[in-house]
Amino acid sequence: MLNETDLHLSEYGFERRFDERGAILWMQENWSISFTFSALYAALVFGGQHFMKSRPKMNLRGLLVLWSLSLAIFSIIGAVRTGSYMFHILSRSGFRFSICDQSFYNAPVSKFWAYAFVVSKAPELGDTAFVVLRKQKLLFLHWYHHITVLLYSWYSYKDMVAGGGWFMTMNFSVHALMYSYYAARAAGLRVPRPFAMLITSAQIMQMGMGLTVSWLVYSWMQHGGCPSRLDNIVWAALMYLSYLLLFSNFFYQTYLRHQSQATTTETAKTTKTTKTE
Repeated sequence: MLNETDLHLSEYGFERRFDERGAILWMQENWSISFTFSALYAALVFGGQHFMKSRPKMNLRGLLVLWSLSLAIFSIIGAVRTGSYMFHILSRSGFRFSICDQSFYNAPVSKFWAYAFVVSKAPELGDTAFVVLRKQKLLFLHWYHHITVLLYSWYSYKDMVAGGGWFMTMNFSVHALMYSYYAARAAGLRVPRPFAMLITSAQIMQMGMGLTVSWLVYSWMQHGGCPSRLDNIVWAALMYLSYLLLFSNFFYQTYLRHQSQATTTETAKTTKTTKTE
């Protein structure tokens, strides 16, 4: 069973003082604001692209470093705090309990970070401003992922559905890697290509695990003790499946296809040189 005394010993003051009941109540009454954020985001993104079409791209390197570094630090701390809680649950109560228990939303240590996670999905929309203003290629995966994560996170938090601890901890962990990579690249540092591949691989594994957790919640919900809603599980499964397909395609197009084309080109050059000789 969960030993809250152990967790209280490791709490920071702001985590202990956080009013999760008020946060959950606010989200239950206001979660639909996420649709407004999403609509404004889409309008600004595509309107911004039209606005920038005839204008020179902006540099914004210094601001991008600060932005990415801030989100990297936030994600690293979030991953450590939620990860420590999930490890505690796993080691004390087992895998099934870690998925089905709702204590992640109101327990010491994790309650603050659960709310911080869902709220952070709104300011994270600002990522796209740099893509638009710097006139970089805007992928469907980019803006689709931002909108759907925001909507699903706010929708799920209000009901404290099972599986939330896994979803949030995985996302914090992957974002810790991703935003650290973005910050390093924005600062002009050379980051080895395998590290970028590692991040996309971690995202693909995250989506696979998300589907697995969704399936387990559905299976265990039938027998009681794994509180969720059928509509939530359906949306989660569809969301994670679409992410899995999109990230897998991105990995193939970015790393495997180009590498295969480069190998083919090099082979053709070698063959041509040999024939000439």
